[in-house]
Amino acid sequence: MTTFIASIDDPHAAKGYHRPRALVTTDWLAAHLDDRLVRIIESDEDVLLYDVGHIPGAQKIDWHADLNDPVTRDYIGREAFERLLCRMGIDATTTVVFYGDKNNWWAAYAFWVFQLFGFENARILDGGRTKWEQEQRPLVADLPRYAPSAYRAPERNDSGIRAFRDTVLRHAQAGGRLIDVRSPAEFSGQTTHMAEYPQEGVLRGGHIPGATNVPWARAANPDGTFRTADELRAIYEGEAGLTPADEVVTYCRIGERSSHTWFVLTYLLGYDRVRNYDGSWTEWGNSVRLPIAR
Repeated sequence: MTTFIASIDDPHAAKGYHRPRALVTTDWLAAHLDDRLVRIIESDEDVLLYDVGHIPGAQKIDWHADLNDPVTRDYIGREAFERLLCRMGIDATTTVVFYGDKNNWWAAYAFWVFQLFGFENARILDGGRTKWEQEQRPLVADLPRYAPSAYRAPERNDSGIRAFRDTVLRHAQAGGRLIDVRSPAEFSGQTTHMAEYPQEGVLRGGHIPGATNVPWARAANPDGTFRTADELRAIYEGEAGLTPADEVVTYCRIGERSSHTWFVLTYLLGYDRVRNYDGSWTEWGNSVRLPIAR
């Protein structure tokens, strides 16, 4: 049976993370490609990457098609999540390893959605697709087949790690800590979208009053791996002034980049009161009578 016991030889334990078992290395994954208790999930911004080539045995999760409700702007409910995992051959005994492009941007988002359903046996491949490719490890185009599971999902729980607009408003008015993980240009209101991306419908630029800007990708090294705990604390505590006792809300445009920062604060630094505001600037910047700052 697969185990994830951290030891002094574990490179993630050596980097000082609060929960080193939340990550696996490329070496570990390469040695467990045929492990029947492991399922590998690729979730990318570029949805065509998986078809071009993926880690052997990996299955694809499309964040829009698989994780979002087709009618309501919300995530899928218990029954749809249950069907998704059954189709992928995943149950409570399965270790799910997420990876993707752009420093695991969407992989962290998929990981976060799985946590809304209390799926704790989940890991992220440190370095993601970038590191796997840099090490010239195998990529394949064939689609894996797994026997369906009999997984039974609990109801989705939004109360612990997800923040909604009115809660964020009260949090901001009370002087609570908000981390805006977008680019400085988006934070200042100079632009309403990421560089080289289209404008996606928000009416106003700026940020939530009281928010601190810490771009999400600062948490990653050039090879896509996460920075050490000491380096992360220098950013989020030394520069942004956070403390582990703070109640923190992270946000970006639709909650995808901020899920990466949520993972860093929660799993790598041990903050236990972090929520991701997935409505983010797309909702806030379009809402009537909500304050903004520039």
